Amino acid sequence: MEKVRNVQSENKMGVMPINKLLISMSLPMMISMLVQALYNIVDSIFVSRINEYALRAVSLAFPIQSLMIAVSVGTAVGINAFLSRTLGEKEFEKANTIAVNGIFIELVSYFLFALIGIFVSRPFFVSQTSIVEVQEYGTVYLTICCTAGIGIFMQTAFERLLQSTGKTFHAMITQGVGAIINLILDPILIFGAFGLPAMGVAGAATATVLGQMVAAVMAIGFNLKFNKDIHISFSGFRPNKGLIANIYKVGIPSIIMQAIGSVMTYGMNLILEAFGAAQTVFGIYFKLQSFIFMPIFGLNNGMVPIIAYNFGAGSRERVVRTMKSSIMYAVCIMMVGLTVMELAPAQLIGLFDADATSELLVIGIPALRTICLSFCFAGYCIVVGSVFQALGNGVYSMIVSIARQLCVLLPVAWLFSLSGNVNLIWWAFPIAELASLGMSTFFLVRIYKKIISHIGEGKS
Repeated sequence: MEKVRNVQSENKMGVMPINKLLISMSLPMMISMLVQALYNIVDSIFVSRINEYALRAVSLAFPIQSLMIAVSVGTAVGINAFLSRTLGEKEFEKANTIAVNGIFIELVSYFLFALIGIFVSRPFFVSQTSIVEVQEYGTVYLTICCTAGIGIFMQTAFERLLQSTGKTFHAMITQGVGAIINLILDPILIFGAFGLPAMGVAGAATATVLGQMVAAVMAIGFNLKFNKDIHISFSGFRPNKGLIANIYKVGIPSIIMQAIGSVMTYGMNLILEAFGAAQTVFGIYFKLQSFIFMPIFGLNNGMVPIIAYNFGAGSRERVVRTMKSSIMYAVCIMMVGLTVMELAPAQLIGLFDADATSELLVIGIPALRTICLSFCFAGYCIVVGSVFQALGNGVYSMIVSIARQLCVLLPVAWLFSLSGNVNLIWWAFPIAELASLGMSTFFLVRIYKKIISHIGEGKS
């Protein structure tokens, strides 16, 4: 046992040079999330070949899908930060118990969304559009995604267990394989092939949940076989209220922060309903921006356990260096995204079956060029928000997210919509991100003075 613990005490998150460590832990996640972003885009491209109403339905389903991801990922963020900090403090038995309780609450979350899929899907679409075709497409799509969504919860939970112990390569494999399966199944199930019937939007949803399930099974297998830092066993399991409360101490602010995005998206869809294809354009933007934001989230997935581990181990210098490097990489990625979206908006929208005279292009080109101005600040704000979570102060991230999306973005978008000019509405995004920049910086200075500057004090 002593030998095992000596090996665990030399975890690479406490000794490897920061830039090398950050890249080695983040790059696999960035690649896998790029693949995920690619399949999100390709999924919509295939659906757009059915018709524009099918594409709009999938776009309008995004708030509920985003809420599912918010709950699964937010809970996993809490598991990740708590688990990494516990490992940094060398409390190995406690880490095992945290992992099992985390898996349990992810399962409970899935059952709640299965009920939402059964009872809420149709009313949700009826509230957003009066077009019957969109309502029908959307109800079918969302019901399948929710009721068969156990894969996303188990995949997320077990991938974060791998990430919390530095095994991001295995997490990359699970995400990549799940995304590739989705990509392969999409055209087969949507349009029919190999003797299978054409399922339309139901095929798109089925491809998505099957990819998630395969990824979940792989993630479970990798943990059982390779993750020697954590031992998962449900023998004699009883939920530990104290540990679950600590998971949600970070997890709930993260869930709320991401769920606010669902509320914002739903509100924007209501505002844009009066502007023709603007709802579809907004959905296309979210698919495209995921290809830029997903690498940042992958970077954060590598950064959070490093900061949490070194926070627990009392290494202030490593915490600060990790934070600075992450901000630098995130800003560079965002500048690439800004450049592409400014220079080639027509080509990007054209991926979704938009011809030269399409209303999607007329509305979409100025939309993309305006919204992407927010990228100037977004990379910094996203990383800083994750730093708050890693240090156990996710409430700061929650406050910034609520203020940006509900107190600034939606009210400004609504005010601009009163002009009748849809192009003005898109300016709400850079305005809101500028507000986020100021608030994030304020809280970063505050948390540096209260926590970061004191890391390591009292340690021998």
